[in-house]
Amino acid sequence: MERKSLIYLFLIVILGAALRLAYLTYTPPSLNWDEISHGYNAYSILKTGMDQWGMKFPIFNFRAYGDYPTALNLYLTIPFISLFGLSDFAIRFPHAIMGVLTIVSVYFLTFGLSKKRNISLLTAFLTATGSWYVFTSRFVLQSNLSVFLLITTAACFVNRDKKRFLFPLSLLLLTLTLFSYHTTRIFSPLFLLGTFLIFRNEVRSKLIYVFVALFIALSAYILVSPNATARGNVLFIIDQAAINKIESLRTSSKLPEPLKRIIYNRPVYFAGRFLKNYIGYFSPQFLFLNGGTQYQFSIPSFGLINLAGLPFFYLGIVLLIIKSLHDRNFRFLVLWLILAPIPASLTNESYAVVRATTMLPVPDILIALAFYWVLEKVNKNFVGIILILYFGLYYFFMESYLVNYFTTYRTTYSWSWQYGYDQVVTYVKAHYEDYDKIIVTKKYGEPHEYFLFFLKYDPAKYQSDRDKIAFYQSNWWWVDHFDKLWFVNDWQVRDLITESKVKIDCNKIKCLLITSPGNYPVSWRKIESINFLDGKPAFDILDNR
Repeated sequence: MERKSLIYLFLIVILGAALRLAYLTYTPPSLNWDEISHGYNAYSILKTGMDQWGMKFPIFNFRAYGDYPTALNLYLTIPFISLFGLSDFAIRFPHAIMGVLTIVSVYFLTFGLSKKRNISLLTAFLTATGSWYVFTSRFVLQSNLSVFLLITTAACFVNRDKKRFLFPLSLLLLTLTLFSYHTTRIFSPLFLLGTFLIFRNEVRSKLIYVFVALFIALSAYILVSPNATARGNVLFIIDQAAINKIESLRTSSKLPEPLKRIIYNRPVYFAGRFLKNYIGYFSPQFLFLNGGTQYQFSIPSFGLINLAGLPFFYLGIVLLIIKSLHDRNFRFLVLWLILAPIPASLTNESYAVVRATTMLPVPDILIALAFYWVLEKVNKNFVGIILILYFGLYYFFMESYLVNYFTTYRTTYSWSWQYGYDQVVTYVKAHYEDYDKIIVTKKYGEPHEYFLFFLKYDPAKYQSDRDKIAFYQSNWWWVDHFDKLWFVNDWQVRDLITESKVKIDCNKIKCLLITSPGNYPVSWRKIESINFLDGKPAFDILDNR
């Protein structure tokens, strides 16, 4: 690697690290319930060898709330909890580090494909500063691991001729993607098969046939296992809402009965919704203008990719198709681009930012390819102007995004990050011995997990608590009680009745109540309020003295 390119790459990595590590526990403004769950379950495995539900060293999935996330991230988190303790920083830090390492992998992937340093450095720069990468790298997401593993897999594969160990390493990393996130359990087998077909004349070892067969078998086993399908059954396009809609359309239609069944049925509905979702992931609205629909995964009214790259992305698709006619490496990239939106398109949610991360880093590679193609084609007198315009616009949009992210977004959308639980637990911890029972509303998510995390509650004690009330209902695992803590649906707070139909008796004992604003029984004494960062009330704290 040339010394000049190495220096540039080093500076890009430093910039990327700064964007991911600066104020890591400040923004996002608090840990969301998935981060809390990953953190505490990793802590539980560290202390007891079991997750919080008593499952020993989960391999494919762990229960969490009943959504059964993949388990590999737990084992990534454990060393950092061991080193830094159970904290916001300990569980977010490894994801920020993975984001930084992804920059390096993107550089070598792009160079292995294009054989050009300038294109590779620009792609690395886009990865280091891109809002899609920066936003997701700053908190706990399973997809951070899958993105790093998938990109590094591809980087090792396209550079396999340089070092003998890179090819087997790529196979190992690809296998790990099956344990990293649900989307790669769909994407990776398809990607492996497609890659095998493209490069079949170059890779003729019988061991590869064995690996492909075993990989597909393992993928199929994981995909059909009950734990792996638990979340997919809820998110799949053909859910109960879709079935109800199909039946409603068929009932209200004035078409003849046979024609109704031909037009309004599950396969037709699935095909139409899938195609709409799939095309949507290539749309300017999703990639460059508005981003996703969930506030925890992108900033509203900001695209996932810097707007300066919009024309180059679509030009890059055209150039990629042309190049793929003569170059297998670019055929490999076409395969990636075609397959990437499939997992996200199979769900009932449009513009799902995290599920679409299998697209990364293809859009940035296309932008870099197109940008340097334009520079090669235009008159040399205009090269400087194009550079100034592009990077000037890029800086403008990047600055606008980052300012919003660290200020307006943090304040306005703190509610979407379950802000306030840390403050609630801090208060409870200081007064824990003053009360016989502590009652908490479930309005903002799963409060029991926040108490386990912020109290650093002994996992062995939690697992062995015979009075704990935990049950399965509506495809979810609920916790109504452990220790002296009781958790109540917000609409049942005034009656102090749990979902499990237990009446919480506070007569003749001291009780503390943490509830949504204004929602509490008469005669209780208000002690304190906790607000979201925008000043709107989040919790009221009361007691029955």
